[in-house]
Formats: sequence, structure tokens, C-alpha cells
Amino acid sequence: MLVRRRLIAAALALIALYAGYMLWFRNLSWFAVEDVTLAGATTNQQEIKAALERVAPDMTTLNLDDAKLRDAVSGFPTVASIRATTSFPHTLHVTITQRLPVAYLQSGGRRIAVSADGYLLPGASFDSKSLPRIQGAAASAPRLNGNGAAQAAILGATPPPLRDRINGSSWDDQRGGVVVDLRGGPEIRFGDGSRARDKWEAAVAVLSSPQHGSPAYLDVSVPDRPVAGG
Repeated sequence: MLVRRRLIAAALALIALYAGYMLWFRNLSWFAVEDVTLAGATTNQQEIKAALERVAPDMTTLNLDDAKLRDAVSGFPTVASIRATTSFPHTLHVTITQRLPVAYLQSGGRRIAVSADGYLLPGASFDSKSLPRIQGAAASAPRLNGNGAAQAAILGATPPPLRDRINGSSWDDQRGGVVVDLRGGPEIRFGDGSRARDKWEAAVAVLSSPQHGSPAYLDVSVPDRPVAGG
């Protein structure tokens, strides 16, 4: 009986210590976040850091609020994800994973970069000569519509050796969906934006095979059964 009482007392003491840590100790001003470092962001860097600095004082290095940090940068479409760590006693370190431009869209006289997951990236710097253009796509900020997002997914998966040969893309219902204009090669028909990497692998396999000659178009909408036509 005595041993049991001691075990119960020890358990209650541990619970009290844990409750004290959760509710009081980890929120002490001794551990208040006073400095914020930012890594990984190349676009809107100062604005992103300022947004984080506005919410950081509500946290301590022992008690971060990841949801609040994500909300703070949610207005920046270039931010795909964030990771936060701390250094004792007062520093918050935030690492940004950015969405990178894979194409661009002409809208209202402006050229706007687009990421592989269909987000518009206003403010992102890019060279329009080195990126393909998405044709005829509409956007419902902050993302492209379905047809435009499908084009972005396909262009974002383009194998590196072919990136310099892509003029642009469009959506054509009569040709099955996404159509990519390949410089010095056939037009490539991809269907929708799913299985983008598989479709490009099928396209590369056909293009590198001499037995297919020089087709006028290549349909890889079903990547397991590519069709070359002319």
C-alpha cells in the first residue's frame, strides 16, 4: 500500500511539473523571441521577414506557434512551405521553401511568373526568354484555372535537356488538352496535367527512338501507350 501511494504521489508530481512547464515556464519572457533570421527567400525577402517579425513577439523559443507562422506568410504565393527552429534564448530561425517560376503568363500587359503547382508569382524576377509562355489561361488569384494549372504542371516537369526547346503551351480541347510547342520537334499532346513526369518520359523515349522518324505530333496523354502521328 505504501509503495502504491508513493507511485501515485510521484505521478501527480510529474503531472504538476508538466502542467507548470506547459502553462507557465515555457512562456516566460526569459525565452521571448527577439530576433528573427530568414533563409531560402529570394523574392519579397524583406516583406516576408517583416510579416514574421510581427507575430514572433507572441511566441517564445520554447513555445512556437507553427500555424501562426504559416498564416503570417500565407499572403506570399512564392512561399511553398516554412520550417522554424530556435536558438536559446531569443532567436527564431525560419527557412522558406520557395515556389520557382517554370513559365509565365501574359495578363493585362504584364508578364507574371507561374509555378509548377499553378500559383501566380507576382514580383518574382525571371527572364521571359528562358521560360515558356502559357497561352490562353485565366487566373483566379492566387492560382491559375484548371486548364492553366494543367499546363503549369506539364511545363514544370519538363526534363532539363528539353527546357530550352519549349516555346510555350496551350490548351486545345480538340487535341485532347495541353499542347506543348517543341522547337525543332513535333507538337506534344499531354491531355490533362496528371502524371506529368511519366508523360515526359514517354515523350523522350519516342523522340530518341530513330524508328519513329519525324512525326507531326506525339500524343502521350496515356503515357503507357504513346502515339506518334503525322
